[in-house]
Amino acid sequence: MATSGPTTGGAAAAAPKDSWPEVVGLSSEEAKKKIKEEKPEADVHVVPADAFVTMDYNTGRVRVFVDSNDKVARAPKIG
Repeated sequence: MATSGPTTGGAAAAAPKDSWPEVVGLSSEEAKKKIKEEKPEADVHVVPADAFVTMDYNTGRVRVFVDSNDKVARAPKIG
């Protein structure tokens, strides 16, 4: 009788998420909602796509860069 070993499919799903490419094109509010659903402790900052921001790395912060139409311009990520 064969037994199955541990699967690796669950390991990838359990890995902490550090970016949200799926929100590109959404409004800033929709993106914030999605990010907060998956990482409730995140401090989400919405900033213009061409804004100057500090280069410090902050594991509790997610910046959402939006265009002039309030649409997410690039994938938000932790930092």
